[in-house]
Amino acid sequence: MASVTDPGTEPKPALRRSLGFRDLVVYGLLFIAPMAPVGVFGTLDAKSHGAVALVYLFATVAMAFTAFSYAQMVQVAPQAGSVFTYARKGLGEGAGLIAGWMAMLDYLLIPAVAYLFSGIAMNALVPEVSRWVWTALAVLVTTALNLWGVRAAARVGFAVLAMEIAVLLVFVVAAVTVLARGGAQRGWLSPLTGDGSPGFSLTAVLGAVSVAVLSYLGFDAIASFAEEVTGGSARVARAVLFCLVLAGTLFVVQGYLAALLMPVSSAELAADPAQQGPAFYDAVESSAGSWLHDLVAASKAVGAAFAALAGQAAAGRLVFAMARERRLPGALARTSDGTPRPALLVAATITLVAAVWAARRADGLDQLVSVVDVGALVAFTLLHASVVGWFVVRRGAGDPVWWKHLLIPVLGAAVTVAVIVEASWTAQVVGAVWLVAGLCVLSAQRGRRPGGGDPPHA
Repeated sequence: MASVTDPGTEPKPALRRSLGFRDLVVYGLLFIAPMAPVGVFGTLDAKSHGAVALVYLFATVAMAFTAFSYAQMVQVAPQAGSVFTYARKGLGEGAGLIAGWMAMLDYLLIPAVAYLFSGIAMNALVPEVSRWVWTALAVLVTTALNLWGVRAAARVGFAVLAMEIAVLLVFVVAAVTVLARGGAQRGWLSPLTGDGSPGFSLTAVLGAVSVAVLSYLGFDAIASFAEEVTGGSARVARAVLFCLVLAGTLFVVQGYLAALLMPVSSAELAADPAQQGPAFYDAVESSAGSWLHDLVAASKAVGAAFAALAGQAAAGRLVFAMARERRLPGALARTSDGTPRPALLVAATITLVAAVWAARRADGLDQLVSVVDVGALVAFTLLHASVVGWFVVRRGAGDPVWWKHLLIPVLGAAVTVAVIVEASWTAQVVGAVWLVAGLCVLSAQRGRRPGGGDPPHA
């Protein structure tokens, strides 16, 4: 079992450094999924009055604040644990536990949603097999890859990501060909200005942004692999920013083309919510034919399972980091050949139970989707506070750069708080219950000195 030693402490378990820049980007893009807009396109189109490409432009800028804060803190604390580690550094032990606790809600349930998406897609292609069976199979296959090791999982993930990018390119080429031959169903600038009915509304666009930012959840998982990257923490920071910019570009292009191909107006979509879910597929099938519809669906089935693989890997590392600091049972901090297998198995088990439970319920997907995002957004808010706490309050790196260490984090926190306020009542209640549970855990551990690392703060 690999370990590191701090002065005056016992050796602590450590992870093996084997990942490069490409591997980090692969994990980030796998978690986000290059074709993430497929599932929410109709909702965004209806909410924004047709300005879906503009929505993704705004959302990319909004999430750039969070990516920038990650880039600052990963260089301060280049360790596994992501926001748990950063909040401990910038805000103290209690805030660190709460940040890690809230991030766990996101990291454990987003993979469950992705596995369920995979099960639903496979059930549509092979209806003789129940979707819960496909869902469970996806969990087992990707868990085996994660237990094999982070490097092996990254290699397989790269192949899957390449397939997803190839399908996306096929869609882009097919869409451009259709538009060149037959013209657009809407105005050429409508994906940026709205489709004319009921007209452009900045309020409507910003309301849609609160939904669109959820497509980006996952780029932050890159920071979870900080202990396993070669070349230093600056490489992790670059990967976080690069992944967000690349994902944002892909999202804007998809939204723009799909809006031009959409055979009905945004007002019609708004009037008939049942059309919003399959809107992207309807646009593809009506313009290019069923072959592209089936290709996109198959790609989503495989891609969703491997998005879950990246999410499960990140969840395992968060659990590992919290256990290493004695915030979770110490057995979860064990490693084998540099891989946190106990933590991965616990994360996989929880995800399996949640995914199969949801797959066996008619409303399972809605139940999961309604709660996965609040945890991440609360953790993001504490991340921004950590930047201010470390650089401005504690002056941990000397004199702060005010635009970098105060202005951007404050703007980023304003965005994440605004999205939390716009979240569904169910999501807010579940997030609040989970937060209260975390506060109870913190209260029970009050006075316990974490194992190694920085001394506890109030």
